[in-house]
Parts: sequence; C-alpha cells; structure tokens
Amino acid sequence: MGFEYVPIALSFGLATAIIGRAKGSSFFIWLIVGTVLPVIGLIAVVLYRGEKQEPERRCPRCGKVLKLYVQVCPRCGEDLYLPEPSEVRHPSV
Repeated sequence: MGFEYVPIALSFGLATAIIGRAKGSSFFIWLIVGTVLPVIGLIAVVLYRGEKQEPERRCPRCGKVLKLYVQVCPRCGEDLYLPEPSEVRHPSV
C-alpha cells in the first residue's frame, strides 16, 4: 500500500541526477529534486541549460578563465565588467 512509489521515485531521482551531472550540475541536488518531484524533476533537468555551454572570459588581472556571469574574480577579487564581444569565448558543445 503505497510502497510501489518508493522504487519509482528513486528511479526517477537517479535518472534525474545522472542527467544533471552530465550537464555539469550537482548530482545530489538533482537526486533530491528528482526523487521528491519525479516527473517534474526529470522534465526540469532535461530543459536545464548545462554549465559547459556558458560563455567564458578571462580575468584581466590574474588571467583566470571564468564564466561570463561571474562578477567578481574569486582568485584576485577584481570587479569584472562586461567584456568586448571579441574577448568572450563560446565553448563548443
């Protein structure tokens, strides 16, 4: 009585976590989301954009490669402003 839900939810959770990890996100967060919200979690992870597809740029002070959405360099503390389009690197998928 209701015990059928547990293996189904764990299966959805595991599938969601594997897809989330392949897209560069946290395995455990997607495991929790996929287990608690089986169908919705799986749909969300499929529609989620992967970290590997985010544009990148270099910090002008220390040269560390960062995602474009990062506003302060974690290595040197430099405030990062929007770079010229020629300085943005778009990773290939």
